[in-house]
Amino acid sequence: MKTATMTGLVLTVGLAGCSSTGMRARMERPAPVCEDVTVPVYFDTNRAQLTREGRRVIAMAAADARGCTVDKVQVTGLADASGDPAANLELSRARAASVADALLRAKLPPAEFDLTAVGQAGAVNTEGQNRPLRRRTDLVLKLSKPKT
Repeated sequence: MKTATMTGLVLTVGLAGCSSTGMRARMERPAPVCEDVTVPVYFDTNRAQLTREGRRVIAMAAADARGCTVDKVQVTGLADASGDPAANLELSRARAASVADALLRAKLPPAEFDLTAVGQAGAVNTEGQNRPLRRRTDLVLKLSKPKT
């Protein structure tokens, strides 16, 4: 009973607060953090096209960077050790390019881009087993607060 009453009170007070500020009031967005961020972007097997989740992750990273100075963007394409090493290197290049293109379409603030492809290098552990989760790019946004 107390929980229901308390919840009702919170909702009533919260709604009353909203109505007093008017419909035109905008919610203030917190200031951007402007710290370096690393974001993995995963791909389907043998694909360089972004998944829906990959596009969402990139859009969120670009949105979070707005209001910051983007000093540099590093995109490293990776691949697993299945298949031909030359094809995996090309696949990792295509993955890096796909992420860079999506960042530009997501209106990331202007920045220097550094795209790297490593293919399947490092995809096998010391026991000779294929390392999981290598079908990705590692996206690093080097961010700083804007100079005033």
